[in-house]
Amino acid sequence: MIIRDRLFIGGSWVSPSDPALLLDIRSPHDHSVLGRVAQAAENDVDAAVSAARAAFDHGPWPRTSPRERQEIIRRYDALRSARADEIAALISAENGSAGWFTRAGQPFLTRQANADLKAAEEFGWEEVIAPSDPAVPFDTIVRREPIGVVAAVIPWNSPFSAASAKLFPALLAGNTVVLKVSPENSLSMALLADLWQEAGLPEGVLSVLPADRDTSEYLVSHPDIDKIAFTGSTRAGRRIASIAGEQLKRVSLELGGKSAALILEDADLTAVAQGLRFGSLGNNGEACILQTRILAPRSRYDETVAVLKDMVESLAVGDPSAPDTFIGPMIRPDQQQRVIDYIRLGIEEGARLVTGGPQVPEGLGTGNYVTPTLFADVDNRMRIAREEIFGPVLVVIAYDDEEHAIKIANDSEYGLSGGIWSSSPEHALDVARRLRTGTVTLNGSPISFDGPFGGYKASGLGREYGTVGLTGYVEHKTITRMR
Repeated sequence: MIIRDRLFIGGSWVSPSDPALLLDIRSPHDHSVLGRVAQAAENDVDAAVSAARAAFDHGPWPRTSPRERQEIIRRYDALRSARADEIAALISAENGSAGWFTRAGQPFLTRQANADLKAAEEFGWEEVIAPSDPAVPFDTIVRREPIGVVAAVIPWNSPFSAASAKLFPALLAGNTVVLKVSPENSLSMALLADLWQEAGLPEGVLSVLPADRDTSEYLVSHPDIDKIAFTGSTRAGRRIASIAGEQLKRVSLELGGKSAALILEDADLTAVAQGLRFGSLGNNGEACILQTRILAPRSRYDETVAVLKDMVESLAVGDPSAPDTFIGPMIRPDQQQRVIDYIRLGIEEGARLVTGGPQVPEGLGTGNYVTPTLFADVDNRMRIAREEIFGPVLVVIAYDDEEHAIKIANDSEYGLSGGIWSSSPEHALDVARRLRTGTVTLNGSPISFDGPFGGYKASGLGREYGTVGLTGYVEHKTITRMR
């Protein structure tokens, strides 16, 4: 069992304000205790924000060169890469994410770092803009400067990736950060803090605090926080947006999704099934970008449902550390129950249960397991087609023609992700341009860390990754000087 009885505040491991506030981290697989970790209280938030404020206002970090900050990010990623297998195993143990998923995610973290480093290298930190009118007797200098102290709040489902999406651009821009992580990820996020400490961040620049929702709200409401960067549910995002609005803090929100996979009539269904195996059911279905609404043409509807049924039934469910496991347990018992309740709701709504169901998989009753489930004959007005379930549940919706398909895809309060499947790449691109969503993948392509990532509508505000993501962590200052 791993014991972590200190908190990472301002770059050092210190005693928590409430030493009795320890949390047992339990395995989603069998509920055994994996470790015991200190949790932050409001006094710890005060200490972390105070350290970040002092480091920003008086420390060297915001005044270092962009190149020096980039070197710290490179050092961190090298340290993380060297411990990739350890990190993947720890996340699987905490989250229940299958080992194939956590291992495959490690190289993507390096791609994520490289994309942000490239953006920082090419960023116009200070530039002179030529006058639009040659008669203007002054120069215009535009500086991009760090915002200040960032409160970064991330969810439990993919902790290293979510942390990197906030930390890389925030630190590259010269901000200081208080990273609030989910209690469920206390073990892996303690390791993340170790890596950043070893990478050599100056004193006060980073704190990593596992804490509950009340403490999280205390953090984002703190008067010394200049920007909030949040990833999580749309409901929580609305609350954070209201706090930011009241206090006029900068804010970026990456929220929920109910994304559509639009299968065009000429699609290769074998390739579709293989692609949706990962694009709709990766990480046990616990990811906001997954394409869980499958839109199929009526002319090929039965064929599509049959292929998807075979795919879903082929997925091995079990111990996330087992080499053949594709679907592991839900992270907590309440999340398991939430998904089961949605499956029951789908049956009550009149959807056809093709495979799966509300029963726990045989032999897995000691963990938070859900049977991967596929519904057909789903109407887009049903709750299982409109609400984010966050589990291995797919719905197949029939459409009449392409216009009808686009209408269904866009008929959602969300707009985070989506996919198009077609044997014609140009046709797929034309359809993708008409979807009201932040990211669209064609024929199962991965998402890009070089382009902006984020949502339309209730899926968020602002963007992450690349140059656009970096822009979200700077203030723009204009200086004019007479020639």
